[in-house]
Amino acid sequence: MNQMIAYCGLTCTDCPAYVATQANDQEALENVAAEWREMFNAPEITAESILCDGCIVDGRKSGYCAMCDIRPCAIERGVINCAHCDDYACEKLEGFFAHAPEARDVLNKIREV
Repeated sequence: MNQMIAYCGLTCTDCPAYVATQANDQEALENVAAEWREMFNAPEITAESILCDGCIVDGRKSGYCAMCDIRPCAIERGVINCAHCDDYACEKLEGFFAHAPEARDVLNKIREV
């Protein structure tokens, strides 16, 4: 499977919700939902709410990714991901990096190329 990097720098293809969705694995989705309910103290998370086809394609978006401000901004700017944006590391992205520092690492590596 090819790697899918979200606009924000998360690797969709490494996400357990994405993997379970693409495999149509209901048991794995239930397990991920249970883990995320506890991890994020979010009792509203269900297997159905984490179905995801990835950030950069049309289709279902999992949990937070469905309401993220970064995705519509990147689409409007016409960038492959935020590493290619003239305003890289804007306030939106920096706020996100506080919760997902691994995304910064991914985007920084893309910017080095």
